[in-house]
Amino acid sequence: MKLAYLLTQDRGGPVDVTVRLAATLLGEGVGVRVFGPVPARNADLLEDNHERLLVAGKQDLAAAVRARAAIRAWRPDVVHAQDRRAGLVLAGMRFPRAARPLLVQTYHGVPDDVTESWFRAVQGAVGPSAYTRAVLTGDAAVARILDHTIVPAAAMGRFLRTRLRVPSSRLSHIDNCVEPAEPNPPAGPVRHLIFVGLLVERKGILELLAALSMPGVFPPGASLTVVGDGPQRADAEQAARTPSLGGRVDFLGFRPDVPALLAKADALVLPSTMEQQPLVVAEAMAAGKPVVATDTGGVADMLGTAPLVPPGDVPALADRLRALFADPDPARTGVLLAARARRRYAPDVCARRHLDLYASLLGSRECFGSF
Repeated sequence: MKLAYLLTQDRGGPVDVTVRLAATLLGEGVGVRVFGPVPARNADLLEDNHERLLVAGKQDLAAAVRARAAIRAWRPDVVHAQDRRAGLVLAGMRFPRAARPLLVQTYHGVPDDVTESWFRAVQGAVGPSAYTRAVLTGDAAVARILDHTIVPAAAMGRFLRTRLRVPSSRLSHIDNCVEPAEPNPPAGPVRHLIFVGLLVERKGILELLAALSMPGVFPPGASLTVVGDGPQRADAEQAARTPSLGGRVDFLGFRPDVPALLAKADALVLPSTMEQQPLVVAEAMAAGKPVVATDTGGVADMLGTAPLVPPGDVPALADRLRALFADPDPARTGVLLAARARRRYAPDVCARRHLDLYASLLGSRECFGSF
């Protein structure tokens, strides 16, 4: 059984998930090849099972043709697109009827200007731009052309069913997987926060800095590490120069060693206004770190009973951060989250669920053997 994974990006959550999933399947003897750019993180895990392709944009038709030809030449049984552009490439593929593989995609997230309230169909919510609505129309079409769509968050499945009218029979929920980690809960009160993500408006970095600047929030000796880059970096660096934050916020830019950085921190903060199943939350959970996050997408389902913050509510975020810093035993929360992560986001769990789905869709579980 041969599985082809198609990517058009070199970094980000979908890439990290694909690399970890492919590496786990390869370790169990499943035939896997990843087609796409060289991943910025953990490319070595793929060894010789990666074919370099670059589809730089939706208009790069020649590159899409080359990608389709390369995949057809490998003759896979399943082709799985792992980002939006990859889904478009896959939707345009043509195969001889007798040699047509199963065509699958993972729908990792909606465009950036989709708000949480519109996503949840809150009455009166402001909708996205006309361009984004056109993108979503295209997403719905791709989901109908391909055989099946996987969503990492149940909330995304509801959106595809109710807003994009994708039949439920074409949808399955499979959690993301993350790199295994030895849990390392904080040894005392939280003093080292970490933020990981693009420095763009929807990730909430400016709201986080505003919350930390409020009186009585950021205790003496506390610090924040910001991992990631983007158009808001200059504004964020300026906001971090206030007297209450000065010298205690480090901006590291993009880093390929996020799990190692999480291991050194005490807690993760995710102040996004829109997410689905953010990989960094699962990584922080696996590392045994408490998480302060906003109530977006599937985050509530990830963290269980942990209290969440309304997206964009700076005073509420400040209150949660005060409570986090005041918690005398944050390790207790970290231990519980690590156990939850092992049950849901371990690579072998993710790999087994993918194989079961492929087998079910192909109609023959026996062809995959044991795992």
